[in-house]
Amino acid sequence: MRIVDLCLEERVDALLLAGDLYDGDQTSMKTARFLAEQIRRLHQVGIRVFIIRGNHDALSRITKELIFPDSVKVFGGRAEAVAVDREAGHFPVAIHGLSFAQPHAPESLIAKYKPVIAGSVNIGIMHTSLAGAPGHDPYAPCSLADLRAVGFQYWALGHVHKRSIVEGACAIVMPGMPQGRDINESGAKSVTLVTIRDDRSIHIEERATSIAQFERVSVDATGLDDWRDLIAAVTRALEQTRHSVVSEHLVARLRVTGATPLSWRIRRDLDLLKAEADDRGSLIGACWIEKLEVATHSPGENAESPADPLVELRRLIQEEVLQSETFQTDILTIAEELRAQLPQECRDSLGSDETAFKTGLALLAREGAEDILAKLHASEEGV
Repeated sequence: MRIVDLCLEERVDALLLAGDLYDGDQTSMKTARFLAEQIRRLHQVGIRVFIIRGNHDALSRITKELIFPDSVKVFGGRAEAVAVDREAGHFPVAIHGLSFAQPHAPESLIAKYKPVIAGSVNIGIMHTSLAGAPGHDPYAPCSLADLRAVGFQYWALGHVHKRSIVEGACAIVMPGMPQGRDINESGAKSVTLVTIRDDRSIHIEERATSIAQFERVSVDATGLDDWRDLIAAVTRALEQTRHSVVSEHLVARLRVTGATPLSWRIRRDLDLLKAEADDRGSLIGACWIEKLEVATHSPGENAESPADPLVELRRLIQEEVLQSETFQTDILTIAEELRAQLPQECRDSLGSDETAFKTGLALLAREGAEDILAKLHASEEGV
């Protein structure tokens, strides 16, 4: 809705959507109806919409069933160039587009695009991973040089969720996404407002659209030995981050680090610390705690007395239990059995491949061991 609001406020000529309006498994007609309503708002004031289908759209049943007004152009699996109607006296603009016909496009699509239309400002829309990006499979790969060689004045790209721009005679924009969905898509999200100047040069302006902004917030607990001081440190970290956020809401993943005598208590009373953080977020306003992570340790942990049974127990767990082949085989077997019982969409929660899966299990085992030791520490002190 924010994108549509921006289009109406700026009285744009057209909205370009470079693919993946839906996740591939999206079947909610409520979502489809919302999209249709928003596009109708643009249609009513004469704003054209140009859409290409990306890899997720090619999987979506809804994509094929939606019926749009005639002001909307959804490009098909064969490249086309469409003229944008403009007032008399304005130079012509041509929009070039090509949709994914299948969910995968392992080869470049550039050669399939229509050639430059002489006398027009030529704009291309493409769904591509460019030369590759972390966390993204290769789709319609190409280089910036390949894009420039086509001769268009502007390329509107889609697929990679991180914003990047290249300005010049051929402006190339990967706008990212209008709203982050989880902590791995942190930072303010935006769209790009493009103005074609009278000399036919391209002016690019980033406009924020995200309602909520995911951010990782670090809390340094080094030297803190009073619970109230820890809460004060959490509050300061949240306040500082909230003031720097451009979106209306901050969704924070807190990570407490450092050498502190409170280390064992933080682990034991993690739910209490989370509740305290939630309360401070509420007082700050529009500040939500997504998760609380702990990476603290006791001061001089390596110099603790070897006569302390908890020190010896930690050593045994870290050096013998967690590293033993029997333990690693057993935990992997149990985890694989549990993973097989999860819905398909949840099975990558510990990693999308076997290496990441095993790394995630090792982290869980270490964290679990530290939690047990923290509870034993509290029990030993009668707390």
